[in-house]
Amino acid sequence: MSTLDDSAACRLQQNLAEVRGRIAAAAARSGRGAEAVILVGVTKYVDASVARLLVEAGHKTLGESRPQTLWDKAAALADLSPSWHLIGHLQRNKVRRTVPLWTVIHSADSLRLLQEVSREADALKIPADVLLEVNVSGDRTKHGFHPDEIEPLLPRIAALPSLFVLGLMTMASREGDLDRARREFAELRTLRDRLAVNCPKQILLNELSMGMSGDYEVAIEEGATIVRIGSALFEGVTSGS
Repeated sequence: MSTLDDSAACRLQQNLAEVRGRIAAAAARSGRGAEAVILVGVTKYVDASVARLLVEAGHKTLGESRPQTLWDKAAALADLSPSWHLIGHLQRNKVRRTVPLWTVIHSADSLRLLQEVSREADALKIPADVLLEVNVSGDRTKHGFHPDEIEPLLPRIAALPSLFVLGLMTMASREGDLDRARREFAELRTLRDRLAVNCPKQILLNELSMGMSGDYEVAIEEGATIVRIGSALFEGVTSGS
């Protein structure tokens, strides 16, 4: 490993320790332990060599936004066997190649996509764990179900073979401040609690994926069980390639 690689690895380890500490503190404020929150290290803005440093630092849960990038990085890091989360929009024509690679897709944003994922997973005889993306903010540039759409669809979603809904996901408004983000995260939690009352047995709503580098502590305080963090982990880290 070069001196530059050593420096990048050291900085990344420091960042990882700081983020984990902040997660633990936010979880404590919400009456939970740090183990109640899954950290997804989002590698969308770094290359595979930097993503490898994160895995070698002891963090094996990674997230990617673009299916094609996930394909490439999954191949490059196959020897380390990280757990991949797809957090960005997935077009139906990319489902077949992507389903075998992810552990969870956070961005299941339409019934048609869920049906395609179910078909491919069933054909491959593998389970497909998904989170339903909800457009809580109402931002027209974002994907996701409208909050009022989900409840009527749950029986149809529950009937899809090889598909397992683990919970909900949202993104806070781009233009909002932390107070607005907190309200939106609280809205997703409230929606989850309401849906859980009459939810089909085949659907679990245990997970809430919400919060990124700028707002993950607020998200955890409002009940997030999964946070998606990129820039806070990789700040100051330079690839040695």
